[in-house]
Amino acid sequence: MESSMNWLAIYPEILLLGMACAIALVDLFVTSPKRTATYGLTLMTLVGIGALHLAYLKGGATLYAMDRMVVTDPMGHLLAFFATLAVGVTLVYARPYAADRDMLKGELFTLSLFVLLGVSVMVQANHFLVVYLGLELMTLSLYAMVALRRDNLNATEAAMKYFVLGALASGFLLYGLSMMYGATGSLEIGEVFRAIGTGQINKQVLVFGVVFVVAGLAFKLGVVPFHMWVPDVYHGAPTAVTLMIAGAPKLAAFAITIRLLVEGMLGLAIDWQQMLMVLSVASMVIGNLAAIAQSNLKRMLAYSAIGQLGFMLLGLTPTVVFGNTFSAANGYSSAMFYLVTYVLTTLASFGVIMVLARQGFECDEIDDLRGLNKRSPWLAGVMAVVMFSLTGIPPTVGFYAKLAVLQSLVSTSATPYVVLAIVAVLLSFVAAYYYLRVVKVMYFDEPVDAALGVHEPVSLHVRAVLAVNGAAVLGLGLLPGGLMAACAEAIRITLAT
Repeated sequence: MESSMNWLAIYPEILLLGMACAIALVDLFVTSPKRTATYGLTLMTLVGIGALHLAYLKGGATLYAMDRMVVTDPMGHLLAFFATLAVGVTLVYARPYAADRDMLKGELFTLSLFVLLGVSVMVQANHFLVVYLGLELMTLSLYAMVALRRDNLNATEAAMKYFVLGALASGFLLYGLSMMYGATGSLEIGEVFRAIGTGQINKQVLVFGVVFVVAGLAFKLGVVPFHMWVPDVYHGAPTAVTLMIAGAPKLAAFAITIRLLVEGMLGLAIDWQQMLMVLSVASMVIGNLAAIAQSNLKRMLAYSAIGQLGFMLLGLTPTVVFGNTFSAANGYSSAMFYLVTYVLTTLASFGVIMVLARQGFECDEIDDLRGLNKRSPWLAGVMAVVMFSLTGIPPTVGFYAKLAVLQSLVSTSATPYVVLAIVAVLLSFVAAYYYLRVVKVMYFDEPVDAALGVHEPVSLHVRAVLAVNGAAVLGLGLLPGGLMAACAEAIRITLAT
């Protein structure tokens, strides 16, 4: 179904843009320091956007809009729904945290909506320019959010590092896309795929372009050797903004990886899947080994993210095996499931950190969690479930996610992929050390200062959302079939169109 003016396909984005502008104006007249009206409007907007994406997902249709520059399909709507969920949950956790640090302003909410708008544009891009438009909208909003605490030296430094390295990454990606355009003569992803399939284009130019595209994508995912910004930004940014960076943008990076490499450059899979293998193994090795040495909780989670995303990339490698693509859909759906569940787990981990933080105390050291079980058993329980899931211990969802990715590798019966699976398992044992260390500190160490930690009652809605978040990490491990089937169906329809 094609139409140059198919506004129906982009209703969620139109609504999101309109409400972001409206909320920015409404906040000018809000005098309450708690920003109740702005907060309420933002959450209602996110609920509406999420409902729209679910409705489109249920319809299962693939629509093209804006002269085929935009495509809306089940994969895009599923990722956009979870991105909307991630932004909403982040704002729920962030409100008390931001209030204690003079960050609870209209900019926090409007910039969050513009981040989500950038994510939504990226996941539905069918054109190189639309990919770049969404990417810049998302990243420029994130740069501003990192620097929201203008009087904080760490936040300002993190914003500068993020801006400089992010601009470098965008330059890499844009240069690679320009080379693909020069070689194929088209900016539309589908046309690029068809041009590459003719086999009449200079292969050296194509491969050179793919190298820059993969480098740009690796920067946005934060995998080795393009990971240098991740620990510094995670550590320096306010925790609320760290969670914003660690959530929805990862889903967007996955989406454009599928759009560009699979939908546009599948004919060059032999080249880019080897690059992804190297990036994956290097990320798991460097990320997990570096995390062991960290005493800062946010830096540990940053290196953990590098290792986890390296594991996710394994699912994108079995694209062409023995000259066929039979294993591709299995790998992509497993990687998608892995990333969605990782984002849900990350939300809970940083949610606990923000609940424990207070004015003048960030709770960003591992030792700050000492004896947490004695002070707040339910928070310790949620954090323990999160750490077990990141480790891959059953019955948490992390176990099933890792199993799904490993299964997609082993099922190829190709020796290189079986070796990759073995390496991934061994490195998961390494990761277990620093994850389980957090559990040990919470349950077996005596608190250094009994006053640290929960200093006042946690608001009911924050407690409820955190409890549901933790329950989802456990529940999806017990009943993963529904989400796994949704991911598999979304990938199947995307590859079929």
